[in-house]
Amino acid sequence: MIPYPDISPEIIRIGPLAIRWYGVMYLVGFALSYLLVKYQIKKRRQKTEVKKQAADKRLLSLDIASLYSYLIIGLLLGARLGFVVFYGLSYYIQYPLEIFAIWHGGMSFHGGLIGSVIAGILFCRKMKINAWQVSDLVIVTAPLGVGLGRIGNFINGELYGRVTDVPWAMIFPDGGPLPRHPSQIYQFFLEGMILFAILWILKDRGFRPGIISSLFAILYGVFRFFVEFFREPDPQLGFIVGFLTMGQILSVAMILVGLGIIYYLRAADQQSRS
Repeated sequence: MIPYPDISPEIIRIGPLAIRWYGVMYLVGFALSYLLVKYQIKKRRQKTEVKKQAADKRLLSLDIASLYSYLIIGLLLGARLGFVVFYGLSYYIQYPLEIFAIWHGGMSFHGGLIGSVIAGILFCRKMKINAWQVSDLVIVTAPLGVGLGRIGNFINGELYGRVTDVPWAMIFPDGGPLPRHPSQIYQFFLEGMILFAILWILKDRGFRPGIISSLFAILYGVFRFFVEFFREPDPQLGFIVGFLTMGQILSVAMILVGLGIIYYLRAADQQSRS
């Protein structure tokens, strides 16, 4: 067994205000995503200049700051509302004002993804730019934010794993006296670092716009479905159907959406050629 590290969730507190590691992880994730999208656009400009090929001028002149203002708002709203709907609807119907009490915790990745997608579509329609192209640029960077968020969960001692006797098990402060899987670390590696590496390698393979986004949905869904077998089910929900948790059900939905996107894009290509 490995001792759980004694790291305070708060970096600094000044009176009633506190800077927490979890919030900093969000900020760092957005900053890295912003810089990597900027880097990708710069590389596309250089490649276009060298090959003297025509390019989508709207994409190469993308207002990244405005895009991220949309995405951040969409993610935060979606993550909170997703948690309310997916993980505590009956409670929040009874106590609706608690929906706004974000300091009590409660954010959903799947809800945040939905919120970001809606916000991104609205931005792309406003700017008259191909949404699939923008999505592919941003989505390859998303695993970094996901991974950092899991580190924040680990520091908070939340979303821990199921009871186990593996040598690297830990006793979490709020997880009872028995050792558990550090499932947040599993998610950091699978949903964060490994998924980022796969998408970053594939992004320059010349796939049709939208394919990288669909691969993100499929691979994240697969990784999350797998890790949920080691993660303690949400106490307010438990197992939803048989051995399946809410996270696994939402992950299956992501996989199906990803496969649906590939089918739709291929059908659209065939129709345009006919």
